[in-house]
Amino acid sequence: MSALPTVCILAGGLGTRLGERVADTPKPLVDVAGEPFLLHQLRLLARYGAERVVLCVGYLGDKIEHRIRYRQYGIQIDYSYDTPGLDGTLGAIRRAQTLLPKRFLVLYGDTFLRIDYQAAVRAWHESGCLGLMTVLRNEDRWDRSNAVYENDRVTAYDKTRQDRRMRWIDYGLGGLDLRTLDVIPPTERDLPSLYGRLAQLGELCGYEAHERFYEIGTPEGLSETEAFLRSELPAR
Repeated sequence: MSALPTVCILAGGLGTRLGERVADTPKPLVDVAGEPFLLHQLRLLARYGAERVVLCVGYLGDKIEHRIRYRQYGIQIDYSYDTPGLDGTLGAIRRAQTLLPKRFLVLYGDTFLRIDYQAAVRAWHESGCLGLMTVLRNEDRWDRSNAVYENDRVTAYDKTRQDRRMRWIDYGLGGLDLRTLDVIPPTERDLPSLYGRLAQLGELCGYEAHERFYEIGTPEGLSETEAFLRSELPAR
């Protein structure tokens, strides 16, 4: 199995929807099934050949670095810190770009994704596109659908407007070439805006997932993820 590209994990958010759970604990360190959620993510990435992760941290980021340190499950871990005002998801990637290779994966720090990471990377490489977006056929089931996926491309993506053609949802794993940072104004702070622009340009490879995603961004999502990880992951 070949090594995955470096994975940039966006883990700087405040996690306000979790209330008191994150009063003194950053969301990636919230206990899920007996250990910090981030360890579940890293273990899964290691299973698919990840060798290096860049953690973009913000709120209580020093606690993440102190707890997780610089190597887990054979993965080297580097840290990039947001400014005190927080950078937004795209701003965090811009700030971390000196630590990132030309092509890298992007993963949100509150998601657990049952997908073949190696197959997604192969599809991206074969497409020749600058960007990758994994998608799940959603039909507004988990949240409002936001992507048009056809012929192995995401041809439209927008989280702010309704479009009846949008039957898929952004699954949470993406990929970027550093050159993509030049196709959108440097003042833009949010990653979805970059994905939307890449879709317009015909430069967004799509890879379809078939298993539902899990997330810990809401109390309901946290509860479902806790139940899944306790019941489905092999005993360690």
